Amino acid sequence: MAKRMRLNGLRQNTVGHTAMGLWRHPRSQAHLYRTLKHWTDTARLLEHGAFDALFIADALGPLDVYQGQVDAALRDGIQSPCGDPLMLVSAMAAVTRRLGFAVTVSTTYTQPYALARTLNTLDHLTQGRIGWNIVTSALDSAARNLGHDQPLEHDQRYERAEEFMDVVYAAWEGSWADNAVVMDRAAGMFADPARVQPIAHQGHYFSVPDIALGEPSPQRTPVLFQAGSSGAGQRFAARHAEGVFLSSYDPAITRGLVDALRAQAVQQGRDADALKIFNIVTVITAPTDAEAQAKLHDLQQYASVQGSLARYSALLGLDFAAMPADQPLAYSETPGIRGLLEVFTRLDPARTWTPRAIAEFVAIGGGGPVIVGSPATVADELERWMQVADIDGFNVADPVPGLTLVDFVDLVVPELQRRGRVWTDYAGATLREHFGSGPRLGDKHPAARYRQRLPATTGPLP
Repeated sequence: MAKRMRLNGLRQNTVGHTAMGLWRHPRSQAHLYRTLKHWTDTARLLEHGAFDALFIADALGPLDVYQGQVDAALRDGIQSPCGDPLMLVSAMAAVTRRLGFAVTVSTTYTQPYALARTLNTLDHLTQGRIGWNIVTSALDSAARNLGHDQPLEHDQRYERAEEFMDVVYAAWEGSWADNAVVMDRAAGMFADPARVQPIAHQGHYFSVPDIALGEPSPQRTPVLFQAGSSGAGQRFAARHAEGVFLSSYDPAITRGLVDALRAQAVQQGRDADALKIFNIVTVITAPTDAEAQAKLHDLQQYASVQGSLARYSALLGLDFAAMPADQPLAYSETPGIRGLLEVFTRLDPARTWTPRAIAEFVAIGGGGPVIVGSPATVADELERWMQVADIDGFNVADPVPGLTLVDFVDLVVPELQRRGRVWTDYAGATLREHFGSGPRLGDKHPAARYRQRLPATTGPLP
């Protein structure tokens, strides 16, 4: 039996996300990001296409590294303007029944006690369909505007993230017993105090002495995703993540990352298949290969090289405007997203990477392969990626909202379903059940130890 291909839609609450300049395309609906109907239509489309989830990326600051100013980002709508992803979920959940929602929230500038309540609330409202993409924030602009003189150093961001996880695990798994809410009208007791205990965390970054504010939700802990590809990011993912998002361009190179992640998960006492690994992909499809190539050519006319330079300047912490466009890049201890620079300079050493080469390469794809062709051609290539890279599925980008994901759902998904690669109906009610396990985290996950702190009172009230 063919291994199931897991699919997430990939969007951000903004105009320009993975492909810069394509908002200018006459069929693009990217400018409708600010309307509720745009997002409810997106959710309905993905559920119709049997996608596991919608993954919503985010950033907490404007992209102002290129030329030392924000102008290029504003001209191309690159994450400016950008709306809060959490605000979208309730409306999309109300018009769907099974689609999950993986929302990006940073541990660098968020308080764990508050986020634990927010995600607990969304897990209740979605009936167990919420996931959390755990990120650390690298942008200087985010640090400045959130009260810090400069960003935390790379590894320090992950130190803070580790302690952050201690707090949210204690809130979600170890504060309220499953039967803490008794709602005994006769006794006048809604929640039994004996079945609720304080988080009682005292650490370097956080002090959280009191009880969690939310009663246990269907999943307790949301499904945990992570996208870091640096050494520290991989270690963090191997310890905490259930789903890992990769940005790689070659399946053989990706296989090395996948093998390393699974090996580290085993070292952490987890099963190798506890990690479900997704690579970003952009698909341009049409009924025939020739029509798909013509569609790609049409999109390329709207791509912005300067916009791509502005985006990657911010991601890498390098101002591409300050160096010759054809100057080869070398790996450095950049304060930005270190693993991303490794993609261009270490993981594919046969290629000479310059600012211009990067901008042209990511003009449409923006983080992963661009697959162009008929539904059969696309399905063949997606299957090849799964076999060679040993991944579990894809984050399918949507560079032209209203066109690219619609084409994928209408043309490619039926072909994948015909091959037995994509399910025709959802398994289980919760997002974690989509992963093939129960609604709660397994006993080998580090969060499980916090369950030992739950109150011993588990029987009925006296």
